[in-house]
Amino acid sequence: MKRIQLFELEDYPWFPHWLRACLTRLMVVMHNLLGTPADIAALLTKALRHTGQNTIVDLCSGGGGPMREVFQALQAQPGGDQLRLTLTDLYPNREVAAEVNSGPNPALTYRLVPVDALQVPAELAGVRTMVGSFHHMSPATARRILQHARDSRQAICIYEMSDNSLPIVLWWASLPMIFLMVFFLTPFARPLTWKQLVFTYLLPVIPLCFAWDGAVSNARTYTLEDLGQLLAGLETDGYKWERGCITGRAKKLYLLGLPQQS
Repeated sequence: MKRIQLFELEDYPWFPHWLRACLTRLMVVMHNLLGTPADIAALLTKALRHTGQNTIVDLCSGGGGPMREVFQALQAQPGGDQLRLTLTDLYPNREVAAEVNSGPNPALTYRLVPVDALQVPAELAGVRTMVGSFHHMSPATARRILQHARDSRQAICIYEMSDNSLPIVLWWASLPMIFLMVFFLTPFARPLTWKQLVFTYLLPVIPLCFAWDGAVSNARTYTLEDLGQLLAGLETDGYKWERGCITGRAKKLYLLGLPQQS
């Protein structure tokens, strides 16, 4: 595989929660700038129509990422008032969960009970999503996630902000560019806290972490060919896999798993 199993700072439990939250806010800004909500909404519209389901189960949600914006877009479509979105994580973000669960939209919830993407409980039936999180998984873990979706006959939508098609050396050359990008993205982060400002403009801890994790996440992203290797042996008559790239403001990668109707 071209993908490299490196480490991101956010992977470690010792990484400060407030710093992880700051990086997450920047990622949401990036998703919005690159048109992620519209991309995912289109993919999920296809999956929901194919399965006839009205529930989305987001895995590895963390701070929620762009899924709240995606859900708003889906609810605005005809029949969208019937949709439900459940955010989940192996280590639920309790602050975000409290905000979501006390919010004005009862169709949007954050499950406080830990959910392992390798073994999603049967009661959480619905179209599964993994947005910008699949690259964190080792090949063995990634394959088990896909196999569990297939064996459970649940649709799954994988989405990554890059397709890892460039030479790896260019990802490392992008480190200074990503570092500088943070200074322009920060004013759009919400909520914009004093820590986000101080540790960006006075002590550039956030730009350093964001640059490292951004470059590494690109190197860790599975290419289309890598996905083909993961899917080897998982193709069956009763389950269809579709993978491809979405072009536009950037080149993004997706994988859809769809159970075939009997």
